[in-house]
Amino acid sequence: MRTRNRSVRTALAGVVALSLVAAACGDDDDTADDIEDAVDDAVDEAEDAADDAVDEAEDAVDEAEDAAEDAVDEAEDAMDDADDDMADGIECETPDEVSLQLQWFVQAQFAGYYAAIDQGYYDAACLDVTIVEGGVDIVPQTQLANGDVDFALAWVPKALASREAGANIVNVAQIYQRSGTLQVSFADSGIESPADFAGKKIGNWGFGNEYEVFAALGQEGLDPASDVELVGQNFDMVALLDGEIDAAEAMTYNEYAQVLEAVNPDTGELYQPEDFNVISYEEVGVGMLQDAIWASGDRLADDPEYVDITTRFVAASIGGWLYCRDNVQECADIVLAAGPTLGASHQLWQMNEVNKLIWPSDNGPGIVDPAAWDRTVEIALNTPNLEGATVLTEEPSDDAYRTDIATEALELLAELGIPVAVTGEVYQPIEVTLNEGGA
Repeated sequence: MRTRNRSVRTALAGVVALSLVAAACGDDDDTADDIEDAVDDAVDEAEDAADDAVDEAEDAVDEAEDAAEDAVDEAEDAMDDADDDMADGIECETPDEVSLQLQWFVQAQFAGYYAAIDQGYYDAACLDVTIVEGGVDIVPQTQLANGDVDFALAWVPKALASREAGANIVNVAQIYQRSGTLQVSFADSGIESPADFAGKKIGNWGFGNEYEVFAALGQEGLDPASDVELVGQNFDMVALLDGEIDAAEAMTYNEYAQVLEAVNPDTGELYQPEDFNVISYEEVGVGMLQDAIWASGDRLADDPEYVDITTRFVAASIGGWLYCRDNVQECADIVLAAGPTLGASHQLWQMNEVNKLIWPSDNGPGIVDPAAWDRTVEIALNTPNLEGATVLTEEPSDDAYRTDIATEALELLAELGIPVAVTGEVYQPIEVTLNEGGA
């Protein structure tokens, strides 16, 4: 900058001198001296003007740098304040011990809860949380209804069926805002929509996981007893890859990844997304609400302390999911450290796909979307399976879910020092590369 300004001053002096010399050409010695003085004065004035311009520019730069430093300092102060709030948390003498029943073993499907432990969110909420893994013979909502755990995760239709059977449990936080269920087929199968299920072997898991499949069939006017061949499917994609079925039920975050982690025998390379057709039941209008936090209805009605604990538990849990929204790789690593059953790339894929089911959360994380709830209930009431059974035989009562606890939990987040930009409207998924076998 300074080299260029010196050049400018030299050029200005040269121009002034030439102009004056040209104007005075032919005068006597006194006149020449006057001209030299005038040139010197002009040069001095030009240099002074240039110096002033440089000084003004430097002052402007300094002011801009000061403003930027002030902004950074303010942001750091705000972060420090948040950290201090988190360190302090809420007033706590002895943490309340609570337990959470998962649907399955440790995996990124439940990453938010493990992140809440890892990041100290439950500590800040004065909670000592024990996460209880699930299994094939464990029904989370039954564990909750029996009093074996304080909270449970369950899909909404399954939990509503348990309510209808007598389990007094209440949805206090709808974590997944949309369904992650797919039907996956090979690209050359010709199955591009549920209407193409006709005459095909359609895999489904049963155990209450089949109702979106039946709802899609009903929506297309297909009779599940005669228009398709429904085949019981294991919780993997072997039957599809071996050609035993034409389309397999899959979750975006799990079984779909399994086919992309498998080697295509024709190429010797991993299968690619273009090798498959994928039908999303959410996109075709029959998605049912899935993972939600359920609490004891009896205790919510009779125990104000349990209501307070529930609010703190939901707040810290949502904090964990917020952390996983913004720290995808870190949360996959947290889950891997807690239970390395599944491989690293599979867990990262799962974390990324689970985030897509939560964010954006237009009503706020944990808040039930009434339209999605009503659609779930309508399918549960009016979609029979092969045996003619529906999930529900009557409308669930209005207290099957409540939003006040999640609403208060979102307000509590600020007290816990957890970022409160919660709806995630600017959320963007990451790109994940799967390795063979999910390694």
